[in-house]
Amino acid sequence: MTNVVLAGGGTAGHTSPLIATAHRLREREPGVSLVAIGTPKGLESRVVPAAGLDLQLIDPVPLPRRLTLDLVKVPLRLRRAINQARHILKNHQADVLVGFGGYVSMPAYFAARALRIPIVVHEQNAVPGLANKVATRFTDRVAVTFPGTPLRHSRVIGMPLRSEITGMDREALAPAARHEFGLEEGLPTVLVSGGSQGARSINAAITAAYPELIARGIQVLHVLGPKNFRAEMVPVVDEATGASYRPVAYVDAMEKAYAVADLMVGRSGAGTVMETIAVGLPAVLVPLPHGNGEQARNADSLVAAGGAIRLSDIRCTGDALVDIIAPLVTDPDRLARMRAAGRGMLPGNAADLLCDMILEAAAR
Repeated sequence: MTNVVLAGGGTAGHTSPLIATAHRLREREPGVSLVAIGTPKGLESRVVPAAGLDLQLIDPVPLPRRLTLDLVKVPLRLRRAINQARHILKNHQADVLVGFGGYVSMPAYFAARALRIPIVVHEQNAVPGLANKVATRFTDRVAVTFPGTPLRHSRVIGMPLRSEITGMDREALAPAARHEFGLEEGLPTVLVSGGSQGARSINAAITAAYPELIARGIQVLHVLGPKNFRAEMVPVVDEATGASYRPVAYVDAMEKAYAVADLMVGRSGAGTVMETIAVGLPAVLVPLPHGNGEQARNADSLVAAGGAIRLSDIRCTGDALVDIIAPLVTDPDRLARMRAAGRGMLPGNAADLLCDMILEAAAR
């Protein structure tokens, strides 16, 4: 039996490929033993157990972006988290550690290094995070989503995605999904989502834009993120056109939202970019203006191919969204060209390619 420990968390960008990889490992190796390492603060504390995976928690070790007292505490916190990760790896008799980045991965990488456990790394973003940069000093088994990602030993495999995404049958799924979301058949539909954490600027812009959009017969499914959803946010229907604005806090099965959409407006996290490519969904991408610029880089290849439009965060207003969405979502030929542009851009079997790397490392 192969014992695999997976580490990654914080946002869906780390947890989604972790879950997709774990599920594919189970399909390929029914006897595989899987444990995920996460922190109590990350999205993984909810979505990983919900996906049927055993989750073991360690203390988070955030790295302050400014010189504060918290920076002095980092070494002690990191040492404690490494010891916790080491305990999990030893108890599970891990044959391999698979890291997907985020705060939780750094202690796991150091623990695996100390125990001489093989490490496999997957980097989702075009600009790698600190934990995965460090991990490449410990291993040459490094997989990346986008070409040109500056990590040593890297191999481009794409993004591991759930089979519900890669095998989505839009025609079969759409009718029930429309009914679930309260959407009408035959009306152009825009999906707006800021990712697992939501996006305030996008939320504000679509809130300003939707009255004009539904007045033009364009319905809007708006995924705000749990932290941004409030009880007073209710559906709004334009009586003249029948189009509606439908706000929801979160969608666990995003394939349902993709199935009903003609166009998506969202951030350009690696998961969002790769999922829109996989399902053939044209997109308006609004990169997060903070961090290390990875979201802008994530969007580059899809925008260059013509499968997406880039809109800067500072220009993301209600008027700008109306001006972009209204002519685009009602132009079937242009939407078809955008759908075709993304097809075949990157490997579609990333989960299998990563599983090959994991099983090979575990066997050594």
